[in-house]
Amino acid sequence: MSLHLDTGRPRARPPWRSGPAGLALLTLLSGCAQEGDFGRPKASAWNSLVETTGTLAARERSEPASAFPFTDDERTLRDRAWRFLMPAAGRDAFTDVLANLTRSRLLPPAWRPADPAAYHDTLMGDAFRSPVSRYRRLSEDIGADARLIPQFAALAARVKEADALRLRSLPFVKTLDDRDVRHAAMRVAENRCLIAWVRLETASRAAGYRYALEHLLIAAPGPEAVQVERTLAALDGRRPILDPLVPPEAEIRCGLLPKTQATLAEAQAPIVAKY
Repeated sequence: MSLHLDTGRPRARPPWRSGPAGLALLTLLSGCAQEGDFGRPKASAWNSLVETTGTLAARERSEPASAFPFTDDERTLRDRAWRFLMPAAGRDAFTDVLANLTRSRLLPPAWRPADPAAYHDTLMGDAFRSPVSRYRRLSEDIGADARLIPQFAALAARVKEADALRLRSLPFVKTLDDRDVRHAAMRVAENRCLIAWVRLETASRAAGYRYALEHLLIAAPGPEAVQVERTLAALDGRRPILDPLVPPEAEIRCGLLPKTQATLAEAQAPIVAKY
């Protein structure tokens, strides 16, 4: 059974209405961007509110937003995705809030284009006492991503297997109505799009780390760059683990790319793609 997933630098303008209401919402939700252990969001009433509101916002945009409760694996998958959907290095409270609103689907993911220099700008802006400290921070951030990718991939594989079982079972459950079938399909789409989103963000983060390493090496050359390069190679070696878990053209179908980039990708893609 197939499932169609229609669903000094200039910055993209966030897609919310300006004015006191918008600012009040951002202020209200500013406490949400808090990281817990293992790259997961910190458990709080704020995060629960954001998750619920984000589902409603996604539904208003006609994106897949199932009313079914999450399975344990689906909930954990979303917790594990937190690290990769938030900025690799927090820039400021306002930027982190916007990232959290995007991660939780209150804002669409495609509104902000990739910015490879963002991590480097933050790294150089922090008050480190020496370049060695910057190299150490860079290596630690890269290494944490590399360690967490296999854990996310293993969990995503379990969710994908459960979704396959869900879809195979639909024709045999005679008591389902159209709403049940629709929300089952939307949950599968949500899961697939989340995995595709994490894969897209791991590539973006790796590009940001590469940019930071290259520019740091020119600004403050040192032998520490060798270890950072090795850590980055380990990250690049693990990112392909996610590839078999993502359908072809998922980034386009899930609306994860800015419009201009999506149009270019569609023009380069085969006319027929099945999965």
